[in-house]
Amino acid sequence: MGTLWYWKVEGWRFTDAFYMTVITLATVGFTEVQPLGDRGRIFTIVLIFLGIFAVGYIANRFTEAVVKGYFQEGVRLNQRRKLMQQLSHHYILCGFGRTGRQIAEEFRLQKIPFVIVDTEEESVERAQQLGFVAVQGDATLDNTLHLLKIESAVCLVSALTSDAENLYTVLSARTLNPHVRIIARASSEEAIQKLQRVGADAVISPYITGGKRMAAAALRPQVMDFMDGIFSGGDRTYYMEEFLLDPLVCSQIGQTLRESRLRSRTGVLIVAIQRNQGELIIGPTAEVQLQPRDFLICLGTAEQLQTMNRILSPLNLEPLQQPNRE
Repeated sequence: MGTLWYWKVEGWRFTDAFYMTVITLATVGFTEVQPLGDRGRIFTIVLIFLGIFAVGYIANRFTEAVVKGYFQEGVRLNQRRKLMQQLSHHYILCGFGRTGRQIAEEFRLQKIPFVIVDTEEESVERAQQLGFVAVQGDATLDNTLHLLKIESAVCLVSALTSDAENLYTVLSARTLNPHVRIIARASSEEAIQKLQRVGADAVISPYITGGKRMAAAALRPQVMDFMDGIFSGGDRTYYMEEFLLDPLVCSQIGQTLRESRLRSRTGVLIVAIQRNQGELIIGPTAEVQLQPRDFLICLGTAEQLQTMNRILSPLNLEPLQQPNRE
C-alpha cells in the first residue's frame, strides 16, 4: 500500500516508492527520499502506525506459537508423516478404546511396528501421549486405509466399539489387500458369523472370551496362570512363537523331527504342527515329517526362539522380534 501511494499519488519512481516504504516501516530514521507535502506526511504517519500494529501482531503470534508448541507439534506431525511413508510389514490397530489400548500395550511389549487410527480426537491424543503412532481418521473408508499403507500391512486389528464399523472395516481391508490377516472384535454371535463371512481371519468377542477365561480360571487355575505367563506380561521367561517352513529357505523340509534335531539344537519345545491342508497335530512325535508350508508352534525362551528362527530361515535378514524384558 505504501509503495502504491508514493508511486501513483506522489508520482515517484517505483524504486524510490518501494525504498521509502521499506525505510519507513523499518524505522531506521533515514530522511525522506523526496520532499513530501502535508498530504504525503499524513499518509506516512498512518503507514508508520499500520506498520507498528502489523509487526506487533506478527511478534505476538510468533510468541504464542512458541509458547503453545505449534512448531514442536509441526515437527512431530512431519515426523509421523515420514514414519507413515516408511511403514511396511506393519500392524494396523483400528480403535483406541479399552480393548485397543490393551492391544497397543501388548504390541509395544513385543516391539511390533504398528499404527493406531481412531475417529475421536481425544483417543488419538491419548495414544500419542502414551508414545504410540496414531492418526485421526475413519477406518471404514478406503482413503484412510490407503494412508495407513494397508497394501503392505501384515495384519489389521479392528477393535472398534460398533459391530457395523468393524464389519465395514473388515470388508474394506479385505478388498484392498486380500492377503492381509484380519482380526476383528464382535459383540454378539451373529456379528461373529457376519465378520467371518466378509473376510475376517479371526473374530474375538470380549464377552465370550472373558467368560471362558473366568470359567477356566475357576476350574483350572494353575493352567490359566501358566498360560497367562506365556501370553502376557513383561516379566515372562518363556514365549510362544510360530514358524512357517518356507520351501525356498528351509532345509529341514522332508525330514522327521528326529532327523532335524530341532529340539536338541535349540531347546525349543514343538507344541503343535499346523499342516498347510488344515490338519493340526498336537504334541508331534519324533517320527512326524516336516512338510512345506507347515507352521511350527513352539515354546521356549527368547534366545532359544531366536536360534530356531536362524535354523529354519537362514536367508531371512529380518530377525525375530526380541521380546521386551522390562
